[in-house]
Amino acid sequence: MKTDVTTPQGIFGMPQHLTVPLYQRPYVWNEDEQWGPLWADIRRIAEHRLGGTGTLATHFLGAVVTQQADTQPVGVQEFLIVDGQQRLTTLQLVLDATAAAFRARELDALTGQLEFLTHNSAMFLGSDQPGLKLRHTNRDRGAFREVMQAIPPIEYAALSHRDSLLVKAHEFFYGRVGKWLDEGPEAPPIRADALSVALQNALELVVIQLSASEDSQEIFETLNARGTPLTAADLIKNFVFQRLKQEGEDEERAYRELWPFETKFWEAEVSVGRFATTRSAVFLSQWLVSRVGKEISPRSTFTRFKFFVEHETTLSMVELLRLISEQARTYQQLTERAADAHADLSRLELHMYRMGIAQVEITKPIVLWLTEPGAGYSKAVMDRVIDMVESWIVRRRLLRLQSSDLGRIAADLVSTGRGVAESELIGVVERFLTGQQYASTYWPGDAEITSALATEHFYRRFSQPMQRLLLQAAEDWYRGYGSRGASKTGVRVFRDKQQVEHILPRGWRTNWPVTSAADEADRDDHVHRLGNLTLLTGSLNASVSNSGWLGDKGKRSAVDRHDVFLMNRAVVARSVAGWDESMIDERTAELTRALLETWPVPDTHEGKVIDRSSRLSKATVSYAHLIAAGLLQVGATLVCTDERWPDARCEVLAGGQVLYGGKRYSSPAAAARQVREGKSGNAWYFWRVENGAWLNTLRDRLLNGDGAGGGGLSA
Repeated sequence: MKTDVTTPQGIFGMPQHLTVPLYQRPYVWNEDEQWGPLWADIRRIAEHRLGGTGTLATHFLGAVVTQQADTQPVGVQEFLIVDGQQRLTTLQLVLDATAAAFRARELDALTGQLEFLTHNSAMFLGSDQPGLKLRHTNRDRGAFREVMQAIPPIEYAALSHRDSLLVKAHEFFYGRVGKWLDEGPEAPPIRADALSVALQNALELVVIQLSASEDSQEIFETLNARGTPLTAADLIKNFVFQRLKQEGEDEERAYRELWPFETKFWEAEVSVGRFATTRSAVFLSQWLVSRVGKEISPRSTFTRFKFFVEHETTLSMVELLRLISEQARTYQQLTERAADAHADLSRLELHMYRMGIAQVEITKPIVLWLTEPGAGYSKAVMDRVIDMVESWIVRRRLLRLQSSDLGRIAADLVSTGRGVAESELIGVVERFLTGQQYASTYWPGDAEITSALATEHFYRRFSQPMQRLLLQAAEDWYRGYGSRGASKTGVRVFRDKQQVEHILPRGWRTNWPVTSAADEADRDDHVHRLGNLTLLTGSLNASVSNSGWLGDKGKRSAVDRHDVFLMNRAVVARSVAGWDESMIDERTAELTRALLETWPVPDTHEGKVIDRSSRLSKATVSYAHLIAAGLLQVGATLVCTDERWPDARCEVLAGGQVLYGGKRYSSPAAAARQVREGKSGNAWYFWRVENGAWLNTLRDRLLNGDGAGGGGLSA
């Protein structure tokens, strides 16, 4: 058995056949779980190279096992893929799709480099052998051959295997590569070179190569069943203590006093989307986001942590470990306190409870940033920031809007807010969130939510825990929490698992008859609306169930005698004559107001969404458009990209104006003319955000509709 750490150039660089045996399962990787995260990592590595960081970032892809075949085809060696065929297949698709994108831009030399890694030269092949270095022998054979041997430009819809995941993967990477090549300030050949190097030399794999006589099944079972996979926390732990040793620190003492993650709390398995790992690994990823202000894939946490330590912090490892340990204690205290159903929670603790119920992890880096030792933010300021962030999350949840882009925006918020003085932070956060104007990220206003919830089948659209959370918030509103100008009455409702009950029961036909088919339809349409739902204890809910409303044994009488929730007192008070559809509508409006006042927006905020079909072009986009879209922040510093004026800087003002040399100019272009002493030029390429993107890059993001909300702080 031979084990080696290599790259795509190493594993695919010689003439060979890598064969997927017939008994291997078909290709199953998909965009959400594998292609998207892999492309994000490849793009990150290429952009590190473009950024001239002085070192080439790498990304570890995992392990593969191959075994030399008993017999070899003429001219080339054959290796069976024992484990890792999904990974190797995807790498081949990425390389071939990238080569196709290069060929479309007439980058022939780079195209040839990548084709060398996917196709064997004809001199090594027999007359009946396919040219592909990787071969499928199972049902994926046809789809893989077709897409890998298609001549660019590929018309994917015309392929006979167009519905295959293999074809979809190739099309995904071809599209992402092409867009990336064309979107940056650098010329496509420069970007292509960086991407080619990243693909060939910066993706790392552990390759275990078996001889023909070794037991491959035993190796396979050990890797996939008996072993325990290493988490990001495991890898970071090993790295941390190696660094401590290098720095001459007492490793045993550091482990005993500073490493916090050897407890049941931190070893518990938690889920982030579809990705399950330990709480310690999730925390370390979130902590890293809170420091760097960039979205980080769970799979790249270790690589990004290592890069942060080596290139982005001046702290020694023991200083960094002390900081992590202190913030881990705070995180644990907030989490455990939030789990106490009867505790009187602080605003941060309540936020942790609510986001736990909503299964939202993306705000945790914001909490870690705000509570970071030395940040110096008062409780009032932290509470106000959390109010806004939670409102942004919950309002989008009320409309059941997509959440796939929110992690990036939350990270951008950290980047925007880090280092901002306490006196300015609330305003900065408010402008950032109100500046989100695309459907994937905007902060919904009152009118849209009011309209949506008026007829929403609330009971069917939200999970039971989420319904309970929202109704608990409404009960708190009746007690004065969240109501502007209202006095608080007592404490918040206990966060017990009260049962969500229909006032007008789902089985209403038993004791709540109506006379016509139209009335029946109207009643069915109202029964699951917000205004017909309430909270009851389990015992009371069971006793009233489908009972009628009025009478000594009716629902109203039972609730009046045994229930203490203020939301139910209000129902009892207004339903002396009965409970019907008009009262459900009235209560829906009232509970909607309770939710909106619990999670308010600034008084003038309407939550408008930019119409992506508007005819903006490079000729019509203004600097003010970048600000309105949240791509460029008021107060950001612009620096000159022309080396002839290395000290030229200006500050972005409202409306796209700038401040340069103590004087206000109508635009960055006007300031650029002043720097160039009246000579004309293209200001979109003359200025970039300090430590961030060129204005031209931000303009392209706006036109593509895929980058609102970053403040222009990331290239």
